[in-house]
Amino acid sequence: MNFTLTTERLQLRPCNADDLTFLYALWTSDRIRYFLFDDRIISQEETRSFIKASLNSFEQHDYGLWLVHHQEQCIGFAGFLHTEAAPTLIYGMHPDFWGQGYATEAARAVLNDGLSTLNLLKVNADVDELNIASVRVLQKLGMKQVDRAIVNDRGLLYFST
Repeated sequence: MNFTLTTERLQLRPCNADDLTFLYALWTSDRIRYFLFDDRIISQEETRSFIKASLNSFEQHDYGLWLVHHQEQCIGFAGFLHTEAAPTLIYGMHPDFWGQGYATEAARAVLNDGLSTLNLLKVNADVDELNIASVRVLQKLGMKQVDRAIVNDRGLLYFST
């Protein structure tokens, strides 16, 4: 199966072991890790395990994490984490590319593929309440807020299709 996704401006391909350096740098940058890992600096080994889990997920479920490219440059990631309840949509762009609609475009490509090609019945997402830009992305995608909780002393909003 071809797992490549294409939009008007972006190309998305599954991440692989060769992407360790890029993902580790992105995920440990202070502006990304603040919302993605509750400001915790993850190790290279944790990054490697996320990549391995994504590769396994593509083998088992036909989805995982895609790297997002714009004009031959890797600018972020988007994809699904596998959970028993429903796949969880995640995404993030390098701060140099914030505010240009890339997160919405990439997340929409992944979500549309999951719902139309893979026939997923439901997709979930969660986002820090203070991450207004990501809340807006989920709203633009048509996802609805279904719950709110306090996790690790932070407000967390839950969305679903």
